[in-house]
Amino acid sequence: MNKIILPSMLLLLLCSPTLLADDWPHWLGSSRDGVWHETGIVTKITAAGLPVKWRVPIAGGYSGPAVANGKVFVTDYQRLSGDATNGPSLRTKITGIERLHCLDSTTGKKLWTHKYPCSYYVSYPSGPRATPAVSDGRVYSLGTEGNLVCLDVQSGKVFWQKELKTEYDIKTPIWGFCSHPLIIGDLLYLMVGGEGTTIVAFDKSSGKQIWGALDSEEAGYSQPTLITAGGVQQLVVWTPTAIHGMHPKTGDLYWQVELQPAYGMSVVSPRHYGDFLFASGIGNVGVCLKLDRDKPAVTEVWRGTSTTGVYCSNSTPIIDNGIIYGVGCRKGELRAVELETGKRLWDSFKPTTGTRPQNHGTAFLTRQADQYLLFNESGELILADLTPTGYQEKGRVKLLEPTGEAFGRKVVWAAPAYANRCLFVRNDKEIICVDLAGK
Repeated sequence: MNKIILPSMLLLLLCSPTLLADDWPHWLGSSRDGVWHETGIVTKITAAGLPVKWRVPIAGGYSGPAVANGKVFVTDYQRLSGDATNGPSLRTKITGIERLHCLDSTTGKKLWTHKYPCSYYVSYPSGPRATPAVSDGRVYSLGTEGNLVCLDVQSGKVFWQKELKTEYDIKTPIWGFCSHPLIIGDLLYLMVGGEGTTIVAFDKSSGKQIWGALDSEEAGYSQPTLITAGGVQQLVVWTPTAIHGMHPKTGDLYWQVELQPAYGMSVVSPRHYGDFLFASGIGNVGVCLKLDRDKPAVTEVWRGTSTTGVYCSNSTPIIDNGIIYGVGCRKGELRAVELETGKRLWDSFKPTTGTRPQNHGTAFLTRQADQYLLFNESGELILADLTPTGYQEKGRVKLLEPTGEAFGRKVVWAAPAYANRCLFVRNDKEIICVDLAGK
């Protein structure tokens, strides 16, 4: 009897959905593409809503959380003096304390906090922008004024830290340092800025610079992307002037293509799909590139116009089955676009701003199985099907109050994280954990 029971129990455990948990250890999830790989997730939202497992008070910030190994990492800013000013050319001087919190993902219990005094001189000074990154028992965090720190995930002990402005003699961008740290192998890649150091690769264990490359007064706000094309790995880097394909170990340049969004706002992470690469930004600026299969090189397929493409700024689009799904920055519509042609298939304001345009209307898209989760600037989570033929909503629930300000309206501009069949998301007052397990 035992010989029969034990294999059966082992099979049950191996097939148990609890073993299919997927961490969200950095920006855009475990595979860095905005896809959540867990199964057993709700497929509709009813009038009863969704259960909130815990709520924890925090302070201001735009940074999304990272979730790894049973812990949640989120940054915030305790303002002590000064008034916030939000605008395309207005900086505000405020003083406060920047913090990185480590919470238990199941209970929300605070395990440790790392903090340091930090004065801001930026526009939209609510708090940090960059999502922390977790790798090999360490967490890496970038603050609004360029404080880069590496800590032990268990204790919060500091292994190394840098003040980028001082070390590289650079000025904080008007919207702060925003580039999410990218960790591949032993290297941490970060958009820094300056002559020869617009992109820098650091040793993730020591913080030592391994190489720096490109010249730009400001680095922009985009996270680099690692792809494999032309028989090699390529680090794709978007500065405020151009997209570059680079050797990830040396920083040597393979190719570059001009792409200059308005206000220097290279924000979204370039998206790779098959033989194609896509990026877009404010000002009807977008390009689709075809990657050479035999060598690290590209050819331009199309550039966007006022009647083609989608121009994302606050949130990175997702490419699914050859279709780009992204939120336009000027009006805030969710749009579907053919990747290979730039042809617009449909658009809708319903999941983002409601029924009318709003400047920089925002929703963060995540694909799970054959459905999408959208967290919008009103603090709503939406389940929907996105297809080339249209947008079909499967329910929504209000989870957070908008606490930020943008263009005269209240917004939540923080990307969510998904792990352990839960949603983790924050505003400027709290971070919450929402149960998304299917029943």
